[in-house]
Amino acid sequence: MLRKRVVTCFVECEGKILLLKRSEKVGTYQGKWGAVAGYIEEGETPREAAEKEIREETGIQDFELMAEGEPYEFKDEELGIIWVIHPFRFRVRNREVKIDWEHVEARWITPEEMKSLDTVPHLWESWLAVSEQK
Repeated sequence: MLRKRVVTCFVECEGKILLLKRSEKVGTYQGKWGAVAGYIEEGETPREAAEKEIREETGIQDFELMAEGEPYEFKDEELGIIWVIHPFRFRVRNREVKIDWEHVEARWITPEEMKSLDTVPHLWESWLAVSEQK
C-alpha cells in the first residue's frame, strides 16, 4: 500500500468551520465535503503544508494556528492508500473565501452539522483531534 502524508485544516470563524465540496477534477473523494487539505511535499513540514493549502484553496492570507493534533493513520483499502493525516485548526477574522479549481462550493457550518454531510473519510475524527471538546 502507498503511504501518503496529508494535512487536514479546519478554518474557523466565529464558531463556524469552513467545509469545501471537492470538485470532479481532484484525484480522490470527488463530490465529498472536506476541510482544507493537501499533500505534504518533500522537505515541507506539516505546518508549512497546512498554511500553503489554506492560502491556495481559500485565498485567505491572515490566519492564526489554534491547535495541531497528533498525526494518525487511516487505511483506505479501496484506494490502496494509507493516509497519514496531520490535523490542524486555524482561526480567521472574516468569512470571505475564494475557492480554487479543487472545490465547487464553500460552506460555513457548525461542527455538529458536519455529521449530516457526505464527507471525506475520517473528517469527524480529524475534527475531534483539534477541537476544544477533547
